[in-house]
Amino acid sequence: MIKIYNTLSKNKETFKPIQEGHVNIYVCGMTVYDLCHIGHARVMVIFDVVRRWFDILGYSVNYVRNITDIDDKIINRSIQNNESIQSLTQRYISEMNADAKALGVISPSKEPKATEHIEDMLSMIQTLIEKQYAYVAQNGDIFYSVRSFKEYGKLSGKSIEDLRAGERVDIDQNKHDELDFVLWKSAKPNEPSWDSPWGKGRPGWHIECSAMSSHYLGHHFDIHGGGQDLQFPHHENEIAQSEAAHDCKMANYWMHNGFVRVDDEKMSKSLGNFFTIRSVLEKFDPEVVRFFILRAHYRSPLNYSDTHLDDAKIALQRLYISLRGIKIEHSDVDWNHSLANKFKEAMDDDFNTPEAISILFELANEINKNKSAPLAYLLKSLARTIGLLERDPEIFLKGDAKTSLDIDVLILQRHEAKTNKDFDEADRIRSLLLENGVVLEDTPQGTIWRKE
Repeated sequence: MIKIYNTLSKNKETFKPIQEGHVNIYVCGMTVYDLCHIGHARVMVIFDVVRRWFDILGYSVNYVRNITDIDDKIINRSIQNNESIQSLTQRYISEMNADAKALGVISPSKEPKATEHIEDMLSMIQTLIEKQYAYVAQNGDIFYSVRSFKEYGKLSGKSIEDLRAGERVDIDQNKHDELDFVLWKSAKPNEPSWDSPWGKGRPGWHIECSAMSSHYLGHHFDIHGGGQDLQFPHHENEIAQSEAAHDCKMANYWMHNGFVRVDDEKMSKSLGNFFTIRSVLEKFDPEVVRFFILRAHYRSPLNYSDTHLDDAKIALQRLYISLRGIKIEHSDVDWNHSLANKFKEAMDDDFNTPEAISILFELANEINKNKSAPLAYLLKSLARTIGLLERDPEIFLKGDAKTSLDIDVLILQRHEAKTNKDFDEADRIRSLLLENGVVLEDTPQGTIWRKE
């Protein structure tokens, strides 16, 4: 039975679906005004693995990850670029999808855009006003009254008394209370707007996810996920909106992945340690990046550095090297095997990918001893469940070695030099290849090579 750490209860809980055999998952996606960064990569990969694992367990999975295609940052960037909002957002949606595909992320079941669900948002806002959880301010904005929701703070652990203006909330003279947050913003000149019962305007950020999750998954669903940075105020505000409007629990389990840090500092543009997925993929194979992300437990901080990615590259190469030279066909997982069972226990325990990956290395070590085809099948089939080792070993190990040298000819020349006991020449050829990113390995079957 799978166990999930629930941010709401602060405990690891046995997962019990609302509907037997089905799991409904909503994850807060990207705001599309720029290229995705390595923090977005972590969200994509982690919840891709969650979705894959529920598939493996036989669940019917409905996985929704939204796209925020209207907000202040998008408007400001479109003005800065002298580009229409639609052109800007569509361009970055395409870039986001390219990054996700490179990382081996399966497309969500649904990927709704906020602008496609304005009517759902207006309906929810109207309900909140009627139930006196929201009010229309003098300037036409509509605010949620935080103090009206008695359980506010139950996700983040923040009490209303502890919250201060200026910590995470804007000081706005139109609010009844400094803690209130905006549901609908009245129209401003040269900004996109939609008709509403209260005049033209556009939605606040928090209401978007409440409306979209409800539309696709119902008022009460299984799992809500996202980055730790969204726990407060975004997810706290989602709960307040959704549960006040629908009179029921929003989600049974809340999952939050940890921050990405750079050399032990939180990644941020202001610190100049901000890395887009695209820039990282210029230096590292996408599967290396995915492997790097999964080597850390999803709730732990992930410390990004080139050194750590280099280490991940070497480790992933070790797994592929163990499969080299073995004819591997598609095979279902034999869950009766002791190591497969240990792998499953790790994944069932709050998606413990570091422990699961350690079991892959146990298998690789056994394969290296005897080149067992059944164990190679098992290694590849287990790794596939989390989106790893899906390529041919030769393609991964040789794939993008960039050199104008004829590697096979040089290997033959080196072999001839060794046969003639010209070891200086043999060493010179090995060094030349290494300088060009090619590593030679002498095996009983002959010399093979891989990229460095």
